[in-house]
Amino acid sequence: MRILVIGRGGREHTIVWALRKNPKAEHIFCAPGNAGIAQLAELVPIGELEFDKLVQFAKDKAIDLVVVGPDDPLAAGIVDAFEAASIPVYGPNKAAAEIEGSKIFMKNLLKKYDIPTAKYETFTDYASARDYLASQPVPIVIKADGLAAGKGVTVCFTREEAEQALKDTMVDKSFGAAGDKVVIEEFLSGQEMSILAFVDGETVRAMPAAQDHKPAYDGDKGPNTGGMGTYSPLPHIPQSIIDDAIENIVKPTARAMVSEGRPFRGVLFGGLMITADGPKTIEFNARFGDPETQVVLPRLKGDLLEIILASLEGRLDDVEIEWSDEAAVCVVLASGGYPGSYPKGLPVDGLDAAAGAGDALVFHAGTAEQEGRVVTAGGRVLGIVGLGAGIAEAREAAYRAAAHIDFEGKQHRTDIAAKALV
Repeated sequence: MRILVIGRGGREHTIVWALRKNPKAEHIFCAPGNAGIAQLAELVPIGELEFDKLVQFAKDKAIDLVVVGPDDPLAAGIVDAFEAASIPVYGPNKAAAEIEGSKIFMKNLLKKYDIPTAKYETFTDYASARDYLASQPVPIVIKADGLAAGKGVTVCFTREEAEQALKDTMVDKSFGAAGDKVVIEEFLSGQEMSILAFVDGETVRAMPAAQDHKPAYDGDKGPNTGGMGTYSPLPHIPQSIIDDAIENIVKPTARAMVSEGRPFRGVLFGGLMITADGPKTIEFNARFGDPETQVVLPRLKGDLLEIILASLEGRLDDVEIEWSDEAAVCVVLASGGYPGSYPKGLPVDGLDAAAGAGDALVFHAGTAEQEGRVVTAGGRVLGIVGLGAGIAEAREAAYRAAAHIDFEGKQHRTDIAAKALV
């Protein structure tokens, strides 16, 4: 098979790595890819939103399967573009991807079908939003409606923070057009949990639960990021709670999308909060998570390509999907200044030493090749994944491998997966 993977981050590196395990994957292309993906696939210098060029490339190269990684092209209708050209493509179409592309759509869907989530109101007018905010207790959460690279959510612990976040989003357009509409949402306290699932209509095959670390700094301090690290499994969270979330949130959401005439095919990713009243929905994403994918796919004993093909052929319910008991911990190494502005083009050293650790995987996120050297090219540069019999062993392996990597301004959290060890 000739496969085209769309994207350039750590998620896509992990997807390519997993697809290559199947001997059917004779040639993998990645558009546009990164320096790490270049070691496993042929890079294609076409951007994720250049649909016409991507479709033409797929025709020219007789591509048998397209796998879409990022949220932006999904929300913009990339699946529809490939389907119109009769090219097999894995991911939700534009109508289904709106579950991530619009937080207002997602919240209204959950409300209509009585799926657990935080209380909320939505606004298109700044003055009305400001007046409503003044009547609400803090902490409170301000969310830009549209896609904002995982950074459009602000948890506000004081009224001043909330007022500033609302102004930044709706008036100063810190998230661009994504902030034209906002959701003002009740603050939920508890432990966060991510559940990814292979979904085809009403068929839901859940993956092992993971936990992300969104804030930039140790102790969950600082601004939100796209994710500074993850781990799986979650030994400190009872399986009964995970099962509750799958049965009462993920599966009903898949059924709701079918009822709305927007059947979902692809990876549905629930970001959940385990509250005193049980799991509640924070958000849904319409694709593999990043960096959740980096700890979930290494635990897959089955075959990712076979799962994708089964889904496209309407037999997802029949395919065998097994998961390893092994633990995985991902530590993200980020550029200095991230999630704000940061330099690019800085040399990255120690990659071979980190990859040679034996119990670790190195997934590139924001890298490029420049004059024969790997250099930084994004905010999140690398995801270092440690593997082990348990979380403690996997965590030690991840940090041991991460210590080999060096680039100017390198930053990372030192407490990834610490919650699982308490």
